[in-house]
Amino acid sequence: MAQKLISRFTTKSPYVKALWLSIALHVFLLVGLLAGDFASTPKLKPTPAKQSGDPIKAVVIDKATFERAVNKIKKQKTDQLDAEKKRLKSVEKRAVDAKNRRAKEEARIKKLEKQRMIKEQEKIKADKAAKSSNAKAAKAEKIRKQKEQEKQVAEKAAAEARSKRLKEEADAKKAEDLRLEKIADRKRDEIAAKEQAMQDAMLAEQMANEMASRNQARHQQVMTETQRYSALITQSINQRMIKDRSTMDGKSCKLDITLAPSGFVIAVKIGQGDKVVCDAAKIAVGKAGNLPVSKDPEVFKEMKNLSVTVIPEF
Repeated sequence: MAQKLISRFTTKSPYVKALWLSIALHVFLLVGLLAGDFASTPKLKPTPAKQSGDPIKAVVIDKATFERAVNKIKKQKTDQLDAEKKRLKSVEKRAVDAKNRRAKEEARIKKLEKQRMIKEQEKIKADKAAKSSNAKAAKAEKIRKQKEQEKQVAEKAAAEARSKRLKEEADAKKAEDLRLEKIADRKRDEIAAKEQAMQDAMLAEQMANEMASRNQARHQQVMTETQRYSALITQSINQRMIKDRSTMDGKSCKLDITLAPSGFVIAVKIGQGDKVVCDAAKIAVGKAGNLPVSKDPEVFKEMKNLSVTVIPEF
């Protein structure tokens, strides 16, 4: 049995063979110790037949002890194997992590190198562009100088043309001044005659304006009187109206009234406004019979066909 255990344990893994051999030796020592204890025959007193089973019981107990010892050794070995597996797994994980880190670092280096090459290409392009720009700038400067020369030539030609034109204009102005002077001499007499005519016209216009001003003042007086009588008529109608605040407050009515020179109401026409107010105002006009009118013919002419707006007063 011990040999089977040794064979079984030593074939699991080569690198733990020495450890299993050490365990097997300990097992043999333990068996030897147990066998030595069993070889000594103890002196026993005669016992009944039922005691004959005691040595067998002792042997069973010793085998159980042996099994426990073996199981304990197995457990220790299993724990050691588990620990070794964990250690190997940890080592493998560290190796994988290191490999991943190396791969990432290599990728980063490649990326940096690619970026460096891109920057280098960009610098080459920029240098070429700068050279091209310098060439363009030189060409542009040459064109600018040429244009500047052309501009100076053109300005000189323009100055000469301007000077010639100014001389011609001066000569023309001198000739025109002589012509105008002759015309002025000829027109001076015409102006004198026209001034006299203008003075006569101004006097006539002044008299007409004065007459118009008087007429306007009179018209203003007539209109003022018309407005005054219009207010008196409105007041007279308001005094004779039957008013109701609940239905008339804030409302109004326009009346077109035709009057005789004596103030007698010839006709009343209702215009725009509230019906209740208009009806009451028309009745009030009928009650009045005669309304106040001016004795001035011009004022009466303006007010004989009169429009008034009646707003009930409370």
